[in-house]
Amino acid sequence: MISVRSPKTITRHRDGWIHAYVVDSDAFGTLEPVASFQPRAGDEVVASVVRPDLERVVYTTLNGVVCLTRGGDPVWASAFAPHSDVRHGHRPGCALSLDGRTVWVYRPDAMAGRGGGDQWVVYDADSGAVLACRELETVGHGAGHHVHPVDGSIYLDIGEGQDGSVILRGAIGADGEPEFVTYPWWDRCLIDLAPGGEQFMTVDHGQGDVAFHSHPGGDVLFTLSVEAFGYEPEEGTFVEWSGGYLTSDTAAVTLGGETEDGEEWFRYHLVDVRTGTLSGEIAVEAASPYELVPLGDGSWLTDGPDGHPVRWSRAPLSSAPPHLEG
Repeated sequence: MISVRSPKTITRHRDGWIHAYVVDSDAFGTLEPVASFQPRAGDEVVASVVRPDLERVVYTTLNGVVCLTRGGDPVWASAFAPHSDVRHGHRPGCALSLDGRTVWVYRPDAMAGRGGGDQWVVYDADSGAVLACRELETVGHGAGHHVHPVDGSIYLDIGEGQDGSVILRGAIGADGEPEFVTYPWWDRCLIDLAPGGEQFMTVDHGQGDVAFHSHPGGDVLFTLSVEAFGYEPEEGTFVEWSGGYLTSDTAAVTLGGETEDGEEWFRYHLVDVRTGTLSGEIAVEAASPYELVPLGDGSWLTDGPDGHPVRWSRAPLSSAPPHLEG
């Protein structure tokens, strides 16, 4: 994601519709949808992405991927075969490439009971033709896609439950053929890419630390344990699988735990990623540690009570509380 990630199109699923929101430099407070798409009758949407011109949506269901126009006309569809009757435990995901030419779809086929391993499939965004298919040695429940803001490569973080997490990266090579790389970890969860694309952030699957890595090689730049934030892991404190880059220089790392009364708590700590040092905390109005979505330009999203996202802003590294603008 680039140094200023706006404008950016995000989606939310509500009341049987896919709503698209554009985050630009002037959009703060509660965001209103700028376009809405109605899925095909009977489709239960798992994940979705809308083209920047707001004219098409691509979404996944448990058994396929679909592309529709804003008016609801079908452009293309691809069914996952064989059809799976498994209702829970597998969530296919999708992403649109930076140049808008390809759609990347993660198929958790093993958990869907399709008799094979997972797949990562690359489709032509206009025709739906399959350009490449990577067979994976994973048994994932779901995965998160992260699009690199500069070179357009796609990171994929596959969650395998108690068995860990696998991170891959795909790119279209100079010859036009997709290339895939699997990072040599099974115990790190990808959280976010830096706004300038020069690094990325992971959290230990066991939630003992956070690490920052160079792109694309993955070399560790520095690691911060629970103790580095002033907590004791023996007291049950851990690093949440959430947070991300508020700016190119500042990341939010989420620490969580339980009080003696059994009440869950979480706090967002700031890290200067240039030096690997702590830079205070930030107060965020959120009901869950996973609600915060940093946008990389000093602002972030949370969920509003009506289901619309809310955009907040603060000056980078400032001790002032967050506020709404606009």
